Amino acid sequence: MQRIYFLLPIILLMTESLSAQSRPRELGVPFGVMTPGPLNAITDVAGVRVGHTTLIEGDSIRTGVTAILPHAGDLYQEKVPAAIYLGNGYGKLAGYSQVKELGELETPIVLTNTLSVATATNALITACLADNPEVQSVNAVVGETNDGFLNDIRGRHVTQAHVLAALGSAAGSEVEEGNVGAGTGTSCFGWKGGIGTSSRLLPESLGGYTVGVLVQTNFGGVLQIAGVPVGQKLGRYYFRDELESHADGSCMIVVATDAPLGPRNLERLAKRAMLGLARTGGIASNGSGDYVIAFSTATENRIVAGGARVRTLSELSNGAVSPLFLAVIEATEEAIINSLFAAEDMTGHNGRHREALPVEKVLELLR
Repeated sequence: MQRIYFLLPIILLMTESLSAQSRPRELGVPFGVMTPGPLNAITDVAGVRVGHTTLIEGDSIRTGVTAILPHAGDLYQEKVPAAIYLGNGYGKLAGYSQVKELGELETPIVLTNTLSVATATNALITACLADNPEVQSVNAVVGETNDGFLNDIRGRHVTQAHVLAALGSAAGSEVEEGNVGAGTGTSCFGWKGGIGTSSRLLPESLGGYTVGVLVQTNFGGVLQIAGVPVGQKLGRYYFRDELESHADGSCMIVVATDAPLGPRNLERLAKRAMLGLARTGGIASNGSGDYVIAFSTATENRIVAGGARVRTLSELSNGAVSPLFLAVIEATEEAIINSLFAAEDMTGHNGRHREALPVEKVLELLR
């Protein structure tokens, strides 16, 4: 306990002013040693934009779409280096094989629910064809988690228009978290999950690069915050009462950086994001689809359509990537916890209810 108190000297002593939208860092919860960006969001990586479409209708529709755009141009004409890492592959990630083969991302990344992957893929194709009259093949990248506990997922309420709206609303500003977009109907560690984001800035001596992370949390395990076993102390954890499990689900993790990295080191970066998930108590269970999509926005490494036959890739040395590893671990951990702090109570399909993380109780435990 002495070690915990030493690590948490700045936890606020008063809770009267707590807001449902207060981020844990603002409440004094520490996350690692690195400095976040001005927004503490994936949009701290210059050019990256995020858009949401949130569907909350009647007593059963609790779902949505989140779109992540690496830059403001035509991504098909100016592809970015990318990689995908499978933490656990129980999921439906469209577009994986081509990214794995070529190391390139040629569409925005769209996150939604499991049974809306085809719709989102079709919408991305529609958007790409509209901007590129000669294109006959496009690799749309769409990730998902299953929000069927709170959402009438079989109703397949997400339409192409919803996906296009998320793409059209994408902005490089603050990112709304919690019960929004693709996180509208998700659950995490037995509480309400959602969208979360965070970022880290490397010091100038290490390149001054930015790493940003956005997560769609819908998974389980034994929640830990700043090393404190919160899930165990609050009585919600995997194998509690032997058969009551909150472990299965999924977590989509999107990593952006302006550091000049190629696909090989982007995959190494993506692997480390799973360590951030582990720091929160996630276990990547058998029924969890845990995917990390990582890309670099470095302009010198964009793959321009019709470019030269031979291209030169600017890339950090292997040894110079280690600070980015620490950055992505810390940012992933904080993004996941941010999603929990921002989420609010929700009742949905068949009257099912998911409580928000009891923030005041959590802060008391951290003290």
